[in-house]
Amino acid sequence: MPATTAETLALTSRTVSVAPLVLLSVADHYGRTAKGTKKRVVGVLLGQNDGRNVRVSNSFAVPFEEDEKDPSVWFLDHNYVESMNDMFKKVNAREKLIGWYHSGPKLRASDLEINELFKRYTSDPLLVIIDVQPKEVGVPTDAYFAVEEIKDDGTTTTKTFVHTPSTIEAEEAEEIGVEHLLRDIRDVAVGTLSTRITSQLQSLQGLHLRLRDIGHYLQKVLDGELPVNHAILGNLQDVFNLLPNLSTPKPTAATADATPGMPTVDNSELSRAMSIKTNDQLMSIYLSSLIRAITAFHDLIENKIQNRQQQEEKDAGTGAEKDEKEKAEGKDGEKKEEDKEGKANGVNGETKGKGKEGEGKKS
Repeated sequence: MPATTAETLALTSRTVSVAPLVLLSVADHYGRTAKGTKKRVVGVLLGQNDGRNVRVSNSFAVPFEEDEKDPSVWFLDHNYVESMNDMFKKVNAREKLIGWYHSGPKLRASDLEINELFKRYTSDPLLVIIDVQPKEVGVPTDAYFAVEEIKDDGTTTTKTFVHTPSTIEAEEAEEIGVEHLLRDIRDVAVGTLSTRITSQLQSLQGLHLRLRDIGHYLQKVLDGELPVNHAILGNLQDVFNLLPNLSTPKPTAATADATPGMPTVDNSELSRAMSIKTNDQLMSIYLSSLIRAITAFHDLIENKIQNRQQQEEKDAGTGAEKDEKEKAEGKDGEKKEEDKEGKANGVNGETKGKGKEGEGKKS
């Protein structure tokens, strides 16, 4: 168990927000140095930490190597960290070194030793594991703080990591940049309705994965594999209390007789209202899809008609050109024949003239 419950609650109650720029930087770092391998990349996180809210706004990569066979053997260039940190302070003094990141995707044995190294620059370093190749829908970041673990048998305390919730938050300028990036990735042929449905489907899939994790945790607690954590159970109870009760049965006659002053209210009104709203939304989606399909079919028919007309005009133009070409060739042939006849007549005339001149000489 951690050192004190108050310390654990203070750590878990911190809000860690990561900027999209950090995700892009880490993905680029991984793509340049470790893509296609089993290596992980390590870097430094910059931002603000006021004790309650932690904002990660920037990052930079750090040269890092480790032995794949022996995880206790690793190298991190701390001189490079110090020089880069000094340069970033000159650019933006508000961004301070608050922790470090690696591409995980899970915690490793050497993480505690690396975390101790970063205590040279900050008293309570933040570790963020950024999954650059996520296989499930959800937030690709996991935030951790290191705390002292006190054992019940009185032995020496050891360090361990405590998980802290993390979110992805963008400022206005970052939202504009992300939108421009998504324009290049998003399929232009897909409409806004399809995009909204796809995003809602992804959100529901992420919610399903979170609920599945909660179910696995509660099952392990029931089986005795994990100890009961009242803070987690209290948070789960608060979440469940926020959910609307859609399956509340109507009061029966026996209940009404037992409590005469109890009003017979239809408790399924909320369920009916949600069903009506869902049916209306599904009807709108169905009509929109039907109209879109009819419009696309109409455009397809129009394109076929235009292509057929263009082909007919092209064939008609080709036939006219052939006729004109044949007429031109016929005229050229007639001219050639006339020229040949004229030349032949000229040659014959010259021959006759020469014959008459010869006869005159003989006489």
